[in-house]
Amino acid sequence: MRKSFVLGLFAAALILGGCAKKSVEIETPQEETQTTQQESATTVTEGEGIAEVTPESSMMSEEMKIQKMKAIQARAKKIYFDFDKYNIRPDQVERVDYDASLFNEEDAKEFKIRVEGNCDEWGTDEYNYALGLKRAKSVKEALAARGVASDRMTLISYGESNPVCTEHTRECWQKNRRVEFTLLP
Repeated sequence: MRKSFVLGLFAAALILGGCAKKSVEIETPQEETQTTQQESATTVTEGEGIAEVTPESSMMSEEMKIQKMKAIQARAKKIYFDFDKYNIRPDQVERVDYDASLFNEEDAKEFKIRVEGNCDEWGTDEYNYALGLKRAKSVKEALAARGVASDRMTLISYGESNPVCTEHTRECWQKNRRVEFTLLP
């Protein structure tokens, strides 16, 4: 019995010792990767000066891109619909024109556009998802007719699941019957 106990301790020591060695081997390549990334900053020439692109400056430009994207998105106007309808109302055409010119600006052309259809709480979930998709599609087609590239736009319907107002009034329901936009990198 004593022999098997000693053999068990010896086997456990080998197993634990082997695991420890492997974890050291795993850590080494990560450290090398980090130093390699830091050392491999590329140099870009701009005019007469030389600009060094580092991970920090890359993150700054990514942050600036996100800020620009959010600023453009905040300027977009929502398109509102009548009860149980998906055609663009005459009083909303000006908003569609504005959004089309906004999305056709040079700063906005680098971003994708998610066209999001929404509904009020009336009707079944399935019906409202279908109606939200029809609303998003009608706005996408109107934007495409005004020069916004179709391949930049994707459609999504939230049905009644994304309300901006939860009161049970006509005014509130009207606010929920809408299409809005999210810009994507």
